[in-house]
Amino acid sequence: MATVELPTLYVDTVSLFAETRHPLLLNRAPAPGEEDVPVDSVLKLELVDVGVDGIDRPATRVWVDGVLAFAGGDSVEVLPGFAGPLADVTQTADMLRVVLHPAVPLASQATVSVRVISTTAGGEHRLDETYTFTVEDRTAPRLVGAQAVGPKSVRLAFDEAVRVPPSARFTFTPRGAPAVSVASLEAAADGPLVHLVLDTELTPDVVYEVRVEGVTDARGNPVLAPYHRATLPGFRPARPPSRHFQLWDMLPRHNRRDDVTGDLHRFISCLQEVTDLLLSDLDAFPDIFDLERAPEAFLNAILQDLGNPFAFELDVLPRRRLASVLVDMYRQKGTALGLRNAIRFFLGIEVRAISPFASDTLVLGESELGVDWVLGPSERFARYAFNVEVERLLSPAERQRLRTLVEYLKPAHTHFVDLVEPLPPILPEHWELGLSELGETTTLH
Repeated sequence: MATVELPTLYVDTVSLFAETRHPLLLNRAPAPGEEDVPVDSVLKLELVDVGVDGIDRPATRVWVDGVLAFAGGDSVEVLPGFAGPLADVTQTADMLRVVLHPAVPLASQATVSVRVISTTAGGEHRLDETYTFTVEDRTAPRLVGAQAVGPKSVRLAFDEAVRVPPSARFTFTPRGAPAVSVASLEAAADGPLVHLVLDTELTPDVVYEVRVEGVTDARGNPVLAPYHRATLPGFRPARPPSRHFQLWDMLPRHNRRDDVTGDLHRFISCLQEVTDLLLSDLDAFPDIFDLERAPEAFLNAILQDLGNPFAFELDVLPRRRLASVLVDMYRQKGTALGLRNAIRFFLGIEVRAISPFASDTLVLGESELGVDWVLGPSERFARYAFNVEVERLLSPAERQRLRTLVEYLKPAHTHFVDLVEPLPPILPEHWELGLSELGETTTLH
C-alpha cells in the first residue's frame, strides 16, 4: 500500500456507528479488493473485540492462499514462510495485531486470498472471514513468434499487449548465406503484435534471427532474455506454379560440374535473389492497374494517365470511382445527361432542370431601362444560353464546384448563365398583441 504524507489533516465530523458484531477484522493492508499490490508487500490485519471479552489468541488462525501463515498460541505462531524480518504479533486487551512478512515475494498478477478465523475469549463469538487482493504485474512480456508478411514487412507476436517506446531496438541477423542485412525503419504496436517496416527486402527462405530490446508491456516491464529472440524465414513472393526461372539451371553443365568450391553457386544465388524480386514486381503489375486494388500512390498516376481534368480534393474511394467512370464522362461531355451524371457524382445532388435562358423582353414605348428592363444579350446569345436548377440550397464550395463542372462539360457553343436554387423558406412574422399592425409589421397568412 502506498504511503502518503499529508502536510495537514482536518477532521470535520466524526460519526459513531454502533457495531453489534464482534470480533471485527479491521485495518487490513493490503485492503480487500486492492489492486496493483507490490510483490514485496507485508500483510497486516487487526482483530478487535468491541465487547469486554477480548480476542482468543490460541483460537486465531490465518491462511494465505490456503497455506497456514499464523497459528496463535503455538510454539511458533508465525510459520516460516511468513516470518520475515518485519513479521510481528501484538496483543492488547481488546485487539490482536498480526503482521506477516512473506519470505518469497508474491506472485505477479496473482489474486491472493486471506482467510482469518478467530473467536472472543470464552468462545461466545466467532469470526470466519476471507478477503482477496491482486498483486501488481511484474511479469515481463515474451516474444512468442515472428513472421515475414512481405518482402520488407515483419510481424512480431508477444504473449500480451506491448508498447514500443522510441528507445526500442529490433536487430536482424541472417543465419544463412548469401543473405542481405536488413534493419528496422519503423515499428508500430497493435495489442500483442508489433509491425516492422524494413529498409530493404529480406533474402527469400534464408532464416533470420530478430532480437528485441526496449519493448515493454502496459506496466513498463521490458522484454527479457531468453524470451527476446525469434527466428523467421525470409519472405518468398508467390509465383505461378508453372514458372521455372532458375539461373543455376541455365548455366552449362560443365560450369556447374567444375564448381567444386561452391563459389559459383553462391554467386548465382545472389543474382537469383534479385531476379526473383524483379519477377515478383512484374507479377504485381495487374494489382497496380486494378482500380479496386491499386495502391494509393498509383491512383493519381492512373487519373493523370486518363487525363483527369478535375482538380477536386478527393479521398481514396472517390478517386477509385472517378477513375472507373472518367471515360464515360468524356463520352457524355456536351450532353445534358453528362451534366446531370457529373453533378450527381461529385456533389450527390440531382439537377431539377436545365432550362433555357429567359431575359426580360423590351416593349417599345413602355419598358424603362433599369426599372422593368435591363440591357441584356443578343437573341443569338440567348438561343444558346441556359440555367441549371438544383433541388436544394448549396454551400459556397458546392456552387464553385458545380460551376466548374458545368463550364467544362457543357457544349462549347453554349453559355451557362445562372445557377437557380430554391429560395430559403419564408418565416412568417407572427402577431404580437398590442404591437403588431396588419400590413405594417405583420401580414395575414
